[in-house]
Amino acid sequence: MRYLLLAVGWLSVALGVLGIFLPVLPTTPFLLLAAACFARSSPRFHAWLVNHPRLGPWIRDYLSGEGIPLKGKVYAIGLMWASIALSCYLVPLFWARAFMLTSAVLVSLYILKQKTLQRR
Repeated sequence: MRYLLLAVGWLSVALGVLGIFLPVLPTTPFLLLAAACFARSSPRFHAWLVNHPRLGPWIRDYLSGEGIPLKGKVYAIGLMWASIALSCYLVPLFWARAFMLTSAVLVSLYILKQKTLQRR
């Protein structure tokens, strides 16, 4: 089980890093998944990820319960809705559109319900 968690963790780190550059891939969820996998499989890799100078800030405030920066909320919701709009335009199936729109509404509500980080 440990090796499976390590593999999923590193795959999630790779996808999270790609998400920094590709707007269709979400960065934070993949990094949170990696942190969860590493927390259960390797304290060393978990500490590395959370304390990483570039990747750590994406998840550190969320994991500590301090919240998500307003800029991050706006960025995440905006890109998600842009991706969903493009996907709904390209996919003609009603049930697929309904699923995507329902998912987008639920994820938006979840993000909006999260505490907003106040920078000091």
